[in-house]
Amino acid sequence: MFTRPKRGGDKTNPTTEYSALLSTVRDAGLLERRRGFYIGMFAALVAALGAVGVGFVLLGDSWYQLILAGVLGIILTQFAFLGHEASHRQVFTSGKANDVAGRTIANLIVGISYSWWMSKHSRHHANPNIVGKDPDIARDFVSFTETDASKARGLYAWITRRQGYLFFPLLALEGLNLHLHGFRTVFGRGKVDKRWLETIMLVSRIGAYLAVLFLLLPPGLAFAFLGVQLAVFGIYMGASFAPNHKGMPILPHDARVDFLRRQVLTSRNVAGGVVMDTFMGGLNHQVEHHLFPNMARPHLKRAREITMEYCADKGIAYTETTLTQSYGIVIRYLNRVGLAAGADPFDCPAAQRFGR
Repeated sequence: MFTRPKRGGDKTNPTTEYSALLSTVRDAGLLERRRGFYIGMFAALVAALGAVGVGFVLLGDSWYQLILAGVLGIILTQFAFLGHEASHRQVFTSGKANDVAGRTIANLIVGISYSWWMSKHSRHHANPNIVGKDPDIARDFVSFTETDASKARGLYAWITRRQGYLFFPLLALEGLNLHLHGFRTVFGRGKVDKRWLETIMLVSRIGAYLAVLFLLLPPGLAFAFLGVQLAVFGIYMGASFAPNHKGMPILPHDARVDFLRRQVLTSRNVAGGVVMDTFMGGLNHQVEHHLFPNMARPHLKRAREITMEYCADKGIAYTETTLTQSYGIVIRYLNRVGLAAGADPFDCPAAQRFGR
């Protein structure tokens, strides 16, 4: 049960509304750390990683190695979830301890720059689905707004018009893209926290990984192993993050929306129990993750019940779908946006609506 503002207080004040919800969640003990859970998860993943290593050595020159490559892609994604949670200060009370854990997991195990992720993801959390502020909807190979889609020309326009159907197959390249972002970050000119440490971690990781593959496997099999692992990693990462905001309302750059509504209205939860919590690393509780970013994964389910009741009381639309429904929404949304590809930006549907 949520805590209502005290009698005589301003019940319509956005700050008071969020404070009341936050107070209820805090009083329920849902902001306390769950180090035992994360230690257990980390230990289980290390054991799984070790088992893959043993299997890799025992199988030797066998195409069954590709099964292990897929399993490795899944394990690395699960490690990425832990790194993500450490970056949000969900694991330890100490910010330094979280940074050490997050940086080690991201750079040395997963192969992603922690500094790049922190910068990008922090901007996303502050401005979800806000044009020009949220890097997750910035124009890339996929366009998330009709204005961006209208800039596509030639073959790119052909792909953009079908980007919804192509989205999940294209995610097979996302693993490679994430690794390249890491190296571009540490070797680029921008500011990077602990640049040399991240550089050493990333270079050591990729060097050791490639050395093991190409020393113990024939070149063709080594390339196949690497390709399968990267594809599974990219698809799994994208399939876990894409359902959370894609197809939800996109707000203009100068939108004046309070924190509570900004986070709830632009986020989508994915229904499911413990299996879904594990599969998506807690990202299925996206609304609660955005409202309480330092909340430990085991507490998100209870926070969901409180938040749903609170939003219903305030008349705030709270979105939750199944995983398959969310994928369908993403595909339809991207295809709808892609129809603007190759058009004059002043003739695209978005421009016409704003011009009325």
